[in-house]
Amino acid sequence: MTGLDGQDFEEEMCMTSLCLEVDPNAGPCLQEQLRKTLLEAIRVGSLASEDALPSCRKLSQQLGISRNTVAIVYEKLVEDGYLISRPRSGYYLHPDYNDPPSTLDSSLSALTDPCNDAVSAPNWHKRITQRPTNYQGILKPGNWSEYAYPFIYGQLDTRLFPLAQWRDVSRRLLSSQRDKPWLRDRIDQDDPLLIEQLRKRILPRRGIFARPEEILITMGTQNALYLIAQLLCHRGTRVALESPGYREAMNVFAQRGASLQLQTVDTEGMRLEGSQQCDYLYVMPSHQVPTGVTMSRERREALLAQLPHRDQIVIEDDYDAEIHGDQFALPALKASAQSARIIYMGSLSKALSPGLRVGYVVADAEVIDELRALRRMMYRHPPAALQHQLAQFISQGYYERYLKLHVEEIDGAGTPCELPLIRPCPAASATAATAPAPSGWKRMRE
Repeated sequence: MTGLDGQDFEEEMCMTSLCLEVDPNAGPCLQEQLRKTLLEAIRVGSLASEDALPSCRKLSQQLGISRNTVAIVYEKLVEDGYLISRPRSGYYLHPDYNDPPSTLDSSLSALTDPCNDAVSAPNWHKRITQRPTNYQGILKPGNWSEYAYPFIYGQLDTRLFPLAQWRDVSRRLLSSQRDKPWLRDRIDQDDPLLIEQLRKRILPRRGIFARPEEILITMGTQNALYLIAQLLCHRGTRVALESPGYREAMNVFAQRGASLQLQTVDTEGMRLEGSQQCDYLYVMPSHQVPTGVTMSRERREALLAQLPHRDQIVIEDDYDAEIHGDQFALPALKASAQSARIIYMGSLSKALSPGLRVGYVVADAEVIDELRALRRMMYRHPPAALQHQLAQFISQGYYERYLKLHVEEIDGAGTPCELPLIRPCPAASATAATAPAPSGWKRMRE
C-alpha cells in the first residue's frame, strides 16, 4: 500500500477537487468541452481562488485526454483573464471571480448553460404543482440589531447565550471514551434523555405531565406546526386563528387548503365568537404574537368548555412561555381537564437560541405515532448529537439557570420598548402585554 508523503499530501489538500467529464464522441472538440465546463464552474462560484486547480497531469488522467489539451485550455483561460498562473504552484482562479458578480453570471450563461436553448429548457412553471412563494412570509432584515427600533420579535441578544456552559457540555460529550449513541442513526426515535428532561424538568413548569410516547422532538415549533397541519388538515378543514397573529401559521394551514377563520384578539386574548363552527383552533394563550397578550382565565375556561360540545381540537403554541416574566403565569391549556383535546407545541431553542431549531409536540400517543411516521418520511429525526447535548445541558442545571438570568434581564428592562438592544421609546404610553416579556405592543401617541 502506498501513500502520500508530507509534501504531496499538502499539495493535494490545497488543490481543488473537480469531477469533470468530456465526451470524445460529442460534437464540440475536447478543448471546447473542457473550456465550457470550467467556465460553468466559474460562473456558479464553485472554485476558490486560494486553491489550485487540478494539475494538467492529474486532470488529463481523470478525463483520459492528453496533458497538452488541458494545458492549452488552462493557458487560454489565463489569456482571457479567468485564471492566473503561479510558477511552480499551478493554475488558480483569478481573485476577481472568486465571488462571481451578476454581470459575469449573465455573460457566461450563454456560453456555458446548455439549457439556455428554449427548446431544451425544462418548463418548470408547468411542472411545479404548488407555489409556496405566493404566501407572504415573515420579513426580518439580517442587520435588525443595527436598527434603533427594530420592531421585530423572536430574536434574542446573543450576548446572553451561556457560551461557557454550552462549550462545557460539548467538551464532555466529545471527550468521553464511552460509547457515543448520538453518532448512530436513531431511525425515527428521539434521544431518551431529552425526552426524560422534558417530562421531568420542562413540561411540569407548564403544568403538563406526559408519558414518553406522548412527546415528539421537532426542528422547532414551525416544523411541528407543519407536521400537524399535514396530518390533520385537508381542503375544507376549518381552522380558527388569531388576528393579528402568526403569519406562518396562516401560511401552513392555507397551504393544506384549509378554510381560515380569523378571530379578533383583545386584551383577554382570542375572541371566541363564531369559532364554534371550526374543527381546530390555533391559539397562543400564554404570550400571543404579536400583541403579547395573555389569555385571561375566563376566556380560557370558555374556550375549554366549548371543545367537547363542538368536537373541536386546540393546537396550543406556548410561545415564549419559558421566558415570560410573570411568576404567577397560568398553566398551559394542555394542563387542563381537556388535555386530550389539546395538541401542545413548545420550543427549547426560542429562549436559548433560535438558531438551534429544537421544538416538541405533546399529544395523544396515537397522534404522536402518526407524526413520528410523517417526520420519518421527511428527515427521520432532528440531529441526535444536538438532542443529546441539549439534554445534558438541561440535566446539569444550565438551562434552568440561564432561564432565571434571562427572565431577570426581561424584568429589568421593564417594557418591550426597553430591551437591551433597543433604546427607550419616549412616545410609548402603554403595552398590551400583561407582564414583562421579550416582545409586546406599545400604544404610541398620535
